[in-house]
Amino acid sequence: MKIGRVTCHSCGRNAESPLEEPPCKVLGGWLTVSYWKGPQSVDQYMFCSFACLQRWVDTQVPRIPEAFSKAFEKGKDK
Repeated sequence: MKIGRVTCHSCGRNAESPLEEPPCKVLGGWLTVSYWKGPQSVDQYMFCSFACLQRWVDTQVPRIPEAFSKAFEKGKDK
């Protein structure tokens, strides 16, 4: 019997099931994100929870350097 394995892209948690079993039985509550990168190019990411999805999303969002943000603070050094 072959076993299918899905791994959470954020925390590494695994879900396994016989390939004959429908994915919905094993992956209830999991989330799948499809990232369309261009024509005929798509990446799929699996997450075991919304918390794991949020951690992944946070790593995808560009950060504004703190020094740049501080340059716009009002009234500190003036």
